[in-house]
Amino acid sequence: MTICATEAATASDSPHRAALTIAADGSYAARLARHDDAAGSWFPERWTLSGPEPYAVPLQGTQPEEPDSALLPLTDGRVLILRRVADRFAVSLLYPAGPGTGELLLGAVPAPELTLLPPAPGGTLGYALAPEARTTTLWLLHGGADGPERVTRIPGRCTGGVWLDRSGRLLALDRELDGRTKTVVVDLERGGETGLLLQITDESNDRLLLADPDSGLLLVRSDAPGHDRLGWGVLGSSRPVRFPECLRPAEGTLTPFAVQPGQMLAPESCAVAFRREAANGTWLGIWRPSERQLRHFPAPEGWLAGAGLWTAGGELLLPYATEAEPCGVARMAVPLGPVECVEPVRPVRGVRWVETPGPVETPWLMDTPGPVEAAGPVEAAGPVEAAGPVGQGQPLGSVQPVQSMQPVQPMQGPPSGAAAGSGGGIVLDAGDADNRSTASAQPQAAGAEPRHVPAHLGMRRPVPLQQAPQAAR
Repeated sequence: MTICATEAATASDSPHRAALTIAADGSYAARLARHDDAAGSWFPERWTLSGPEPYAVPLQGTQPEEPDSALLPLTDGRVLILRRVADRFAVSLLYPAGPGTGELLLGAVPAPELTLLPPAPGGTLGYALAPEARTTTLWLLHGGADGPERVTRIPGRCTGGVWLDRSGRLLALDRELDGRTKTVVVDLERGGETGLLLQITDESNDRLLLADPDSGLLLVRSDAPGHDRLGWGVLGSSRPVRFPECLRPAEGTLTPFAVQPGQMLAPESCAVAFRREAANGTWLGIWRPSERQLRHFPAPEGWLAGAGLWTAGGELLLPYATEAEPCGVARMAVPLGPVECVEPVRPVRGVRWVETPGPVETPWLMDTPGPVEAAGPVEAAGPVEAAGPVGQGQPLGSVQPVQSMQPVQPMQGPPSGAAAGSGGGIVLDAGDADNRSTASAQPQAAGAEPRHVPAHLGMRRPVPLQQAPQAAR
């Protein structure tokens, strides 16, 4: 299951394209759907994904939902819903009850803004962020002793939300403080203690987009190169953050949404699924750190873009909704080893593919309308990542190993042990011309650390930027 930030359900021109959130174990999903009537009112819908065939159950209440209501599916089949009511948010659990819908009110949270976090590992807890001007409160909405409860208050405005481990202990947040955004990690087993996780340079804005707990692979977005770029690093490694050219599309946007699980301590072998939005439509991209190209595939018609799940068996599941099929899942088989030929996306039930009009810059796999009978994709060799000098478009930086946790407080300067003015960091090692890293997920020497923390999450000091090796060319 991908551990990454969720996208809130928003109004859409199509009655079938509202965002879908998948439960932590992939068993259920939930979204806001719209009635096919003149009013076009919204209602919660729960999808069951664990059976032989997906199906949807409406969870309609006594009145229509607002389009900004947020949903979080739990692994027990209930759906947490967050509704804005005047100056607060009401939190309830929805569940099927015979022909109707049961609802259990959990309480209310007084806040001007409240954003659900991605499903927590384990699938039974629900968290949310309440950002304000100078602080952000982390709330436990479901799973506490008595209704919603405050977990901690963090200086700065926090957004995002990525789980770093399978136990639900470490939560990464993108925190804006003093005009800069850096990723911090919150330790929920230590009362919400916070430490710096990602800082490529002192002046850059660095955000964590996605994390894989098995391998330690991280996908980040940073403006350290001078403009926003997608990069990757390894949690707990002293190797650099890399910014491959193949993850820098000439047009459109590229967003990671799923990682292949089960690649224990093998970040370079992890396949990552991307959503590409371009002028000629929405595409599916597959990339591995060990490769120098992003493979493109046509997205299934009606794909709920941004929603997807990678199974332990190597299947990528893409939920879709069309007029003819309001609840479906397209499946794509991705080999666990190096990719030589990838089987094209095939829907669980019939889906017609629509050829995308307009010029195509790269050799896409194009399917004509009709059942999927296309050959495997053409592999397009992407540009080689350059290992250029600092200031020539190749940034130097780091995914900082998690530091020893300190009480929540504003960051006042470099991490302890770093020279003044340095942006704790790991840099591009010389000779990495082919974008192949020798990064290890094993930690260096670490201090006392709870035994249940995964090896690649070991706490240790970051490498100051100027003490790290520089690129030779």
